[in-house]
Amino acid sequence: MSTASSVGATPQVVVEYRSVTKTFGAFSALTEVAFAGMAGSVHAITGENGAGKSTLMKILAGVHKPDSGELLVTGAPRRFAGPDEAREAGISTVFQELTLLPNLTIAENLFLGREPLRFGLVDRNDMRRRARVVLAEIGIERDVDTPCGTLSVGDQHLIEIAKGAVMNSRVVIYDEPTAALDAQGVEMLMALIDRQRRDGKLIFYISHRLDEIFRICDTVTVLKDGKHIRTCPTADLDRDRLVSLMVGRDVTEFYPERGAVGPEAAPALLVENLRVGSGDPAVSFVLRRGEILGLAGLEGQGQRDILRTLAGLVDRHEGTLRRFHPGGAEQKLPANVVDVVKSGLGFVPEDRKTEGLYLSLSIQRNMALGRLRRRALWRRAPGDKVGVRQLMADMNVRARGPEQAVGALSGGNQQKVMIGRWLSADVDILLVEEPTRGVDVGAKAEIYRLLRDFANNGGAVLMTSSEMTEHLGLCDRLLVVRGGAIVADLVASQASEEIVARHALMGQSEGAAA
Repeated sequence: MSTASSVGATPQVVVEYRSVTKTFGAFSALTEVAFAGMAGSVHAITGENGAGKSTLMKILAGVHKPDSGELLVTGAPRRFAGPDEAREAGISTVFQELTLLPNLTIAENLFLGREPLRFGLVDRNDMRRRARVVLAEIGIERDVDTPCGTLSVGDQHLIEIAKGAVMNSRVVIYDEPTAALDAQGVEMLMALIDRQRRDGKLIFYISHRLDEIFRICDTVTVLKDGKHIRTCPTADLDRDRLVSLMVGRDVTEFYPERGAVGPEAAPALLVENLRVGSGDPAVSFVLRRGEILGLAGLEGQGQRDILRTLAGLVDRHEGTLRRFHPGGAEQKLPANVVDVVKSGLGFVPEDRKTEGLYLSLSIQRNMALGRLRRRALWRRAPGDKVGVRQLMADMNVRARGPEQAVGALSGGNQQKVMIGRWLSADVDILLVEEPTRGVDVGAKAEIYRLLRDFANNGGAVLMTSSEMTEHLGLCDRLLVVRGGAIVADLVASQASEEIVARHALMGQSEGAAA
């Protein structure tokens, strides 16, 4: 996909920040930020959580007003009184959080507040017709009379994206737009953004997914601690350089040093002839103590099913699963999730908000849940505030204290709480889906350190990830999965994206992987 601007040799400046500063009490969210966004450009806004990205965009969207400095839109100074005034000026925002009304239809949500009228009344037939045109342009195949509350979360996010497209604004802000989308939804969004760029719009794109930034964005602005670090063409950077700008340190410090785990290391988990379904191929492998083992491959090839079967969340058709305790005792792995947890395995799901955490409960209560694994139902739940506070400090969980609600934390800190649940529960095997999904680069490095420390202290980690660089940088060994079968067993430090892709696309099953 081309990322070159299509509006001529001297693109028009659409949005310009001039020494913009914004504080909240004693906290400085932005300090004299200055840069410009051009027509026909997809402009990435990057940085760690707390870097100022959201505050910067909320000033443009009319949510906040700067304390000092100027915001210019098409050359004119603007100080929006609120979001409605910003929308009238041609600025639309596709929020990470859903703003759809669940009791209204797709068509009603798309045109809420902008309904077409006929003789002073809402022209529902015209509204449905326009809605169908918008969905068709994006590639969404849904009945426009469907109530939004009946849609999946991914489909609701697609409608949220369509809602932004309806406004036909000159500036569109996308805030983590792919977080809840599947692969097909991501492709729809990328095609839409490319069309908007070719139509001369300015797209501001906030994402933690660096692959998306290099794929779709032609310009990058990096913020750190509320300060403007750099604005430059994406072509002037590579992944390592961008990460270094964002976190303020060399990328060589990003992934912790691997351990020295060889085939002689004690096994933690032995999987023999596992079939998830009756027609699935048999899978065999060993997870060793001190090891981080990745299930790699193209999306949807069975990695998730294998891991969730081990966690007891998916029934297995056949196979023998044996876990070995640190002292050497052997045990058949139970088939249900409750007994799996009791046996000392912790599971970190890919969607921490809906499957892992209780967002309304405190950090302390969420972490304490792991310690219930060996307690009878009638026993009082543990309430070790001091221990939780120490664990939070060890994990660098940024929060006011153990009583803060988990829902108020950033994605990276929520993920640390999810991992901390099992660290406090004294499990020795972790099954982890997408260890850093929706997490900024600084928090990623901290989570990698937590997982590596867990392995170095005698634990074992089995993980899946949609980021191949994460597999290659963090894991000791990779099992490439294709069509539910293990087609390669690779030493991660000696592998590359090309090698993994070749096995994932064309590999033949190599039988048991040890």
